[in-house]
Amino acid sequence: MANEEDDPIIQEIDVFLARSLLEKLYLFQYPIRPASMTYDDVTHLSAKIKPKQQKVELEMAIDTLNPNYCRSKGEQIALNVDGTCTDETSTYSSKLMDKQTFCSSQAASNVSRYAAAVYKKGELHLTPLHGILQLRPSFTYLDKADAKHREREAANEGGDSSQDEAEDDVKQITVRFSRPETEQARQRRVQSYEFLQKRQAEEHWVHLHYYGLKDSRSEHERQYLFSQGHGLAENTELIKSPSEYLMMLMPPSVEEENDKPMAPSNVLSMAQLRTLPLADQIKILMKNVKVMPFANLMSLLGSGTDPTAVLRCVQQVALLVQGNWVVKSDVLYPKDTSSPHSGVPAEVLCRGRDFVMWKFTQDRWVVRKEVAAVTKLCPEDVKDFLEHMSVARINKGWEFMLPYDEDFVKKHPDIVQRQQMLWMGIQAKLEKVYNLLKEHLTPKKQEAQSAHPLLVSGEQRVSMAKAKVKQNYGQLEKDFQKQKAEMKSNDASARTGVANIRVKEEPLGVEEPMDTSAHSEGLNNGLANGLHPAPGPAEPPNGRLPAVAQELKAFVSSTFKKQFVLTLSELKRLFNLHLASLPPGHTLFSGISDKMLQDMVLDTGCKQILVPFPPQTAASPDELKVYALWEAGDTYDQHRQVLLEIFSKNYRVRRNVIQNQLSQECGEDLNKQEVDRVLKVSFCSLW
Repeated sequence: MANEEDDPIIQEIDVFLARSLLEKLYLFQYPIRPASMTYDDVTHLSAKIKPKQQKVELEMAIDTLNPNYCRSKGEQIALNVDGTCTDETSTYSSKLMDKQTFCSSQAASNVSRYAAAVYKKGELHLTPLHGILQLRPSFTYLDKADAKHREREAANEGGDSSQDEAEDDVKQITVRFSRPETEQARQRRVQSYEFLQKRQAEEHWVHLHYYGLKDSRSEHERQYLFSQGHGLAENTELIKSPSEYLMMLMPPSVEEENDKPMAPSNVLSMAQLRTLPLADQIKILMKNVKVMPFANLMSLLGSGTDPTAVLRCVQQVALLVQGNWVVKSDVLYPKDTSSPHSGVPAEVLCRGRDFVMWKFTQDRWVVRKEVAAVTKLCPEDVKDFLEHMSVARINKGWEFMLPYDEDFVKKHPDIVQRQQMLWMGIQAKLEKVYNLLKEHLTPKKQEAQSAHPLLVSGEQRVSMAKAKVKQNYGQLEKDFQKQKAEMKSNDASARTGVANIRVKEEPLGVEEPMDTSAHSEGLNNGLANGLHPAPGPAEPPNGRLPAVAQELKAFVSSTFKKQFVLTLSELKRLFNLHLASLPPGHTLFSGISDKMLQDMVLDTGCKQILVPFPPQTAASPDELKVYALWEAGDTYDQHRQVLLEIFSKNYRVRRNVIQNQLSQECGEDLNKQEVDRVLKVSFCSLW
C-alpha cells in the first residue's frame, strides 16, 4: 500500500487496436547515413520486393553537389563498374556514382510482440507489425566490376592463342547416365544451401511505387494507423480475463515445461487439442482417424460445441462418403510432397485417392486391381488408399469400413446435397484425367452378396418387422390426418366457390423431379450422398410468385443474359453449380423439377429452337433441347435471330451461307471477322 501511495496514477490512456493495416505494415531500419545523404534530401529512385521472402531492395539517390561528396572517387567507381562505354545496361549513366542500393534482411523471426503506436488526443492506437527489415548497403556493383575485369583478361588471353592450339585442346569425354535419385538423396538436395539459394533467386521481383513523406497518398495511408471504430467489438483482442492477463505477465517457466513427460512429436493429448481453434481440432482429428461419423466427431470435441460450426469446419477438410466423413486427399498429401513408396508427386496421389473415395460413393465394395488399372499407381500406394477407408474381405474385395449413416443423411439434407454437387465436379475431373469408361461409372451388382445371403433368425425377423410397423404407423397416421384436413378444406371451398373462376388446364402426367446429376447412371443408385428432391410448388392462382420461383427466375434471367443460347443439359449443370454455392437451408433446395425449369425459361422471354439433329446422333435428350434468349437488348439481337432461324432449319451450315444470309437480312456487308464475332457472341456456350 505504501508503494502504491508513493507511485500514484497520473493519467489513464485508452488503448485501441487498429486492424486496417494488419499483415501489411513493415518497419524499415535504415543505416546511419553519410553526410551526403541526409534525411531531408533522400530520393527513392525505385523499390521492389519479394513477398514470400519478405526481401526489399531500395535504390536511393546520392546528392553529388554536397560539399562532403568526393567527386573523383565517384567517377572512379563508375568507371570501374561500367567502363568507358555508356549504354542502357550501364549502372551509372551519368558516369558518376549518383545512387546507392540497399537490401533488406529480417531483423527478427517472431514479430508478434511488436507494434507501431500512434498517440493522438489522449488515445494510443496500436497496429501489429508484419515484419521488421534492416536495410544494408548492397555492393553488387563491385561484383559487376570484377566480372568485367575478368572478361577483359579472358579476351586478351584468347587473342594471343592461335587456332592450332585450340585444335590441340580437343579432349575425349565420357558420357554417364545418372542413377535414379533416392528419397534420402532428394531430401538432402532440397535442404542444401545451393537449392535454397536457387529457389530464392527464382522468385520474381515485384516493383513498387514510392510515395514521399509529404505526398497526399502517404497522408491517406497514415490514417489507417488509427482504429476505425472505438467499440468493444473492434478491440476484443485487448480484453482478457484476469487469469489470461496473469498468464501473459507471468508465463510458465521453462523448467516447469521440461518437467512434463515428453510425448512423441506426432502425438497430441486431448487436453492440448482442445486449446486449439475448432478448425485445427477438426483437421487434426480427421487427419489421424481418416474416416469418422459425425456423431463420433461431436463426442471427441467435447460438450458445448456448436454443431453448425463443426459442420462448417469439417467440410473444409473432409468429404462425405456414405454418410460418413473421410479426410480430403490434399490434407494427407500436401503440396510439394511425394509418395514414400514410388516417389510420385502429391498431385498424382490426390487424384488416385479421390478416385478410390468416389468409387466408395457408388458402391460398398472396391476391387484393388481395378483401382490400380485405372490410376496406374504402384500396388503399395493403392493399398495405402484402401487401408485409409476400407477393410479387406477374402474373395470379395475391399469393403467400406463404416456402415451407411442414414441418421446424418436424414438430419442434414442440405449438407448432403451440397456434398453430392462436389462429387459431381470431382467425377467430371476424374473422367477427363483417367478417360473413364461407362463400365467404370456404373456400379456393379453385388453378386457375391446375393449368392451368400445373410442368415437371420426367427426372433430377429419378428423384431425387425415390429420395428418397421411402428415406423410406418406414425407416417401413415400423419398422411391420414393431412388428407382429412385437405378434404375438409376442399368441401368448404366448393360450397363458397365463385361463379366465374377460370381453371388453368394442365396436361395430365406425373411431374418428375429434376435429375441434378451429370451422369445419372453413376450417381442415382441409393448410395450417393444426396436426397431425391421433392416436387416443386406450383404457381399460386393470385399471380404472385413464391420465393422459390422468384429465386429460380433470377437465376435463369442472369444465366441467359451471359450465355444467350444453352442446351437443357448445360443449363442444369450451371444450376447445380449455383446450388453448390448457396448457403445451407436456401429455398432452392426444396426441389426444382425439369418441367419447372423449362417453364421458367419460357417465361423469361426465351424460345426453344427446334434444331434438326441427325437421327443417329449420340447426344442425350437434354442435349437436344436448345433454348435461346430472343431479345437481349443489345446490338446483336437482329443477327442472333437470323442465326437462330438458320439453325432451326439445318443442323450444319457453311460459313459463307451464314455470311450471305446475314448480309441479306440485316442489310449490311459483313466480312469474315465480323461474322466470327457474331457467332462467338451469340453461341459462345455451344460453338
